Amino acid sequence: MLELKQITKKFDGKVILDGVDLTVADGQILTIVGPSGAGKTTLLRCISGLTPVDGGKFFLDGQAFDPATNRDNDAVIGVVFQDFQLFPNLTVLQNVTLAPTMMLKKDIKSVNQEAQTLLERLNLGGKADLYPYELSGGQKQRVAIVRALAMHPKLLCYDEPTSALDPDLRHEVEQIILNLKQQGMTQIVVTHDMPFAETIADQMLRVEPKQA
Repeated sequence: MLELKQITKKFDGKVILDGVDLTVADGQILTIVGPSGAGKTTLLRCISGLTPVDGGKFFLDGQAFDPATNRDNDAVIGVVFQDFQLFPNLTVLQNVTLAPTMMLKKDIKSVNQEAQTLLERLNLGGKADLYPYELSGGQKQRVAIVRALAMHPKLLCYDEPTSALDPDLRHEVEQIILNLKQQGMTQIVVTHDMPFAETIADQMLRVEPKQA
């Protein structure tokens, strides 16, 4: 279970997050919705440790936890970025296996086997040797999810996972997220897409811009 207590964040003196309290139960899906500039992505970045907070505390399974300083954070909280952030000079398989071998020091043979299994599970069989430029937007999205899953995170975060996808691919991502829930994955999804958010959410957090 992830808990946020009184999380605050400012940029250039402007309050973006003001005392956010939040609990995400294991295996549940939280969607974070709201207009542009309300702080959705900032909150996600704080949870994932990409942006340090100015105040408040995080607790993971009841233990105090600082995402911004935890050295093993990639193995605790995975992130699927809006622009995928795949390495263009690496193949799909290399993109997936880089972090487990470099950061978790796992054996390359076992990492490759697991990566192939994950690729098959997300309908990417036969794509391991392709480069990102050879993939569709939906395929890049799935590779980004596989790359995050390869680190065995306790929690998986998504930043606008359907923003660049057509309706069919949007439904595909929806099914992937719901299937991961069935497998016990805790997930947090930032999205502008209200129908998508309502379909997948166990709970929904609406954020609004702070008034000047």
